Amino acid sequence: MKIALVHEFLNQLGGAERVLQNFLEIWPEAEVHVILYDREKTQGQFEGYKKKVSWLNTLPGVKKHPRLFLPLMPGAIESFSFDDYDLVLSDSSSFAKGIHTDKLHICYCHAPTRYLWTVREYIDKQKYPRFLKFLGKIYLKRLRKWDLKAAQRADFFIANSVNIQDHIKKFYQRESIVIPPPVDTEVFFPDGPKQDYFFTASRLELYKRVDVIIEAFNHLGWPLKIAGRGTDLNRLKALAKPNVQFVGAVSDADLSKLYSQAKAFVFAAEEDAGIMVVEAQACGTPVIAFGKGGVLETVKQGITGEFFDEQTAGSLEKVLKDFNPANYDPQVIREHAEKYDKKIFQEKIRSFVEEKYGEFARSKATKQSNQ
Repeated sequence: MKIALVHEFLNQLGGAERVLQNFLEIWPEAEVHVILYDREKTQGQFEGYKKKVSWLNTLPGVKKHPRLFLPLMPGAIESFSFDDYDLVLSDSSSFAKGIHTDKLHICYCHAPTRYLWTVREYIDKQKYPRFLKFLGKIYLKRLRKWDLKAAQRADFFIANSVNIQDHIKKFYQRESIVIPPPVDTEVFFPDGPKQDYFFTASRLELYKRVDVIIEAFNHLGWPLKIAGRGTDLNRLKALAKPNVQFVGAVSDADLSKLYSQAKAFVFAAEEDAGIMVVEAQACGTPVIAFGKGGVLETVKQGITGEFFDEQTAGSLEKVLKDFNPANYDPQVIREHAEKYDKKIFQEKIRSFVEEKYGEFARSKATKQSNQ
């Protein structure tokens, strides 16, 4: 069985890229098809794998300002040919599901395209001239029609959470099964005694709402460490008081220590599933998270963490003031996270793909014999 993998953009490292890495551990000979590829921004982690990169990647300026090339991305993803493969497995947050193929296509969906369906203010928050925002809003209406049509092309959907399963049904009118994303519990484990700081980590983008966390800790004056990088970094640094420390992009080993030694991992985004939330729990650390989205599935109230009700600094502060680390057992938290171990994820993915490919091959053979 020759497998093609499809991924939108290899120009950052986040939860979707961890999923792709797991696919490549299952099928190391698979060829990855991507719209954009940036070796530096992915720290060379995908350099050793076979890749096909779209023509869009060669255009001047695309790596620095990829959002400006949004109108060309449907054409870029549709340009790939899969004639030489038996099966296509895409992992999609936007365009990857939109490939054209007559081969079996299974889509692991991180979310229906956020800026089309759930984050309507996306254009307004971009740092572009007003006329570009105006044109962008016009184009997004067209792109929404393409996105809905593209969502009908996959034969099967896998959702990363019940939350996203509901969104796939609501926005795409498609059924799906749920396989939560993987966490490597051999990399993320309790590592060192607790210290006097709270911790958060993510891509530093507007929608991650790290500003809510900074505002709360500015007011409290408590130590906060922030890991990650992104386009919102400079704004966040300008907001932060001296009690807030930015540690930048860190290795998984250092990330595990930062998780482990924090009093709690704080998370303010409305996340689809939230791999980092589970990574923190794998390190035995309780989570304080905005109580909406996928975290409601991965965090157990009062056992592995707590929720704040509103995406505001005031709501977060209230929970922080009442939070007592002594109420949490690191071993219990760790055991909860082990249910999301990557070995379990890989076995579920492998079994589903092999089952559906077997059905597809048998159906195809039956049709050919009846001709």
